[in-house]
Amino acid sequence: MKNNKALVFSAHAADFVWRCGGAIALHQARGYEVTIICLSYGERGESAKLWKQDNTTTPMVKQARKEEAEKAAAELGAHDIIFLDLGDYPLDLDRESKYKIVDIIRKVQPDFMLSHSRFDPYNTDHMYTTEIALETRMIAQAWGHNPGEKVLGAPQLYLFEPHQTEQMGWVPNVFLDITEVWDKKRKAIECMEGQVHLWNYYTNLAENRANHFRRNSGGQAGGRPAKYAEGFQAVFPRCVDEL
Repeated sequence: MKNNKALVFSAHAADFVWRCGGAIALHQARGYEVTIICLSYGERGESAKLWKQDNTTTPMVKQARKEEAEKAAAELGAHDIIFLDLGDYPLDLDRESKYKIVDIIRKVQPDFMLSHSRFDPYNTDHMYTTEIALETRMIAQAWGHNPGEKVLGAPQLYLFEPHQTEQMGWVPNVFLDITEVWDKKRKAIECMEGQVHLWNYYTNLAENRANHFRRNSGGQAGGRPAKYAEGFQAVFPRCVDEL
């Protein structure tokens, strides 16, 4: 029996929690193996609370963010979390680092992938991560890259919701009901002690997206009463036998 797989690209150690923690927990509960790639710890630009403490050092911040992310991934039940420690603000990958990601993609063979919005003027690490996701997806499909390895098929890439959505050109065309795993996501959110200011923001966002789920799923006519949801934007066409 084939084990379904999913792969999450997270620019910084906390991004996967806010933006697709529900999707991770839900698919793990449905029998998927979800692997998370954290390209950086977010030690420079995503850890202001830690840097405001006396005698803080970069290794201390990295370790704190790593521990938070590991705890959050465990709360979500994630199959694996991989830290590449490639630096942030700015995030910049060389060819060798890209090939490491290709190796991970080919090993995982995901049925779908998740990453950031394609535009984010407030945080270029985020949109660069999706550029990397698209590029490494392409390389992983190439028969001439490390011939003899199993090549990647054509997994859908879903872009999860950015912060300050209206500024990003991100338009959701998929809503996922995460009500049954919301408690897991909230516990994962509370693991991110370096960014407490985002806890309630992403709780409110999940409630708002649930409203959109209800509205677009026939909820006004007795459909499923979702309480929490996440939104995504599919990059590639969906090929279906039925609408």
